[in-house]
Amino acid sequence: MSNEHSRRRVLVSAPDVVEVVTEGVPPLNPGEALVRMSVSGVCGSDKAGVHGEHAFMKPPYYPGHEVVGAVVGVADGVEEVTVGDRVTVEPTLVCGHCKPCRNGAENLCENLEFFGCGYREGGMADIFSVPARRLHKIPAGFTDYQAALIEPLATPVHGVRLAGDLTGRTVAILGSGTIGLLALTAVRHAGARRIVSTDTLASKRELALVLGADAVVDASAPGLARAVRGELGESADVVFDCVAHEDTLAEAVKMAIKGGTVVVMGGARVPVTVDLPVIQEYQIRLQGTTTYRWEDFEAAAGIIGSGTFDADRFITATFPLPEAAAAFAAIGSGREVKILVVAD
Repeated sequence: MSNEHSRRRVLVSAPDVVEVVTEGVPPLNPGEALVRMSVSGVCGSDKAGVHGEHAFMKPPYYPGHEVVGAVVGVADGVEEVTVGDRVTVEPTLVCGHCKPCRNGAENLCENLEFFGCGYREGGMADIFSVPARRLHKIPAGFTDYQAALIEPLATPVHGVRLAGDLTGRTVAILGSGTIGLLALTAVRHAGARRIVSTDTLASKRELALVLGADAVVDASAPGLARAVRGELGESADVVFDCVAHEDTLAEAVKMAIKGGTVVVMGGARVPVTVDLPVIQEYQIRLQGTTTYRWEDFEAAAGIIGSGTFDADRFITATFPLPEAAAAFAAIGSGREVKILVVAD
């Protein structure tokens, strides 16, 4: 455990090397807060990052961007939070003055730094420092498990917002991992008429049905687009590709023909090609989406607190901080939904 002068924090020091190092508690810079971690999620970005495969986040780095904790100190003049507040971090550290920030697209900040993804601090630590303006107070009554899912859910909430009004629409969701299942939650909340989810694992497909999919399709079976369109009863108005490989994107376009929208929500790792004549002739909208805005965090918290969201179905494994390497190894199996590193 840490004392008031030292802390342990996780360091991905090299590809496939996850360590727990002990060092001093960081000093508070102007505008910052000190937070004691309760839980910190491991996600697909970390899976790519630890292997050195992420496009923008390379070892060494300090992980932990899906983090929940309690404020234990604030710099002079900080008014956003006070000591004792339970908080979660919105990890996009934006400048506030570039063109995207000025125009309501701060998640696309031209000077973006990302807490837990290459920034000098990450949340997978006993105590960490963070700009106080990027902290959201956790609603009263939320468990740590519920709070830990605010950041992951905000990502599909943002993608759903970009897709447009889903009321009465037919939707396909490719992939039933963490983001795919949370996308299912966001799409159902947005009022879609019929939702079909896919995955290669039967256990993930079964969970998708429990969480609100109207039908599921085995993604490893031939003729995926045809099967999904059959379950929808028509083409998909919107397809959320939560896998983002070349083959899934090609199938997504087939599902959306004609006039549909494909939202690339998964973390694409390598360039892919698309059938541009089909995109153009069949008027397919191909929409990228990344992270979230402040209101997406607030909307995600609202969904989680609505009484219809069961966080326990998403949290499938927990590891104490000293066993962080095992948490990173577990995400590689693909069988877990959400893995948490927890304070011990």
